[in-house]
Amino acid sequence: MAYKGGLRKWFSEDWVDIGAPKKGGKFQKCGRSSAKGSKRKYPKCVPAAKAAGMSASQRKSAVSRKRAKAQGVGGKPTNVKTFARKQNGKKRRWTEHY
Repeated sequence: MAYKGGLRKWFSEDWVDIGAPKKGGKFQKCGRSSAKGSKRKYPKCVPAAKAAGMSASQRKSAVSRKRAKAQGVGGKPTNVKTFARKQNGKKRRWTEHY
């Protein structure tokens, strides 16, 4: 039986930009053809399955934290956590949103 994780899984996932919603609840594909000529802001990319499970406020928080950081420092991409931690350092559980 083949191993189902790692880079093979990462490349097979459908990555979307949660900062660029489409009508009907879907998202645009991750990435831009050209950063200079693009009207789209810096993308925050996650797998489509994760994007579907996020609330609107979680998506907004992740995108705003990504765009608040300086992009491309030292020629490297800027990464931020998709889910923010609470003030006490614990990750929010999905049951705490209701």
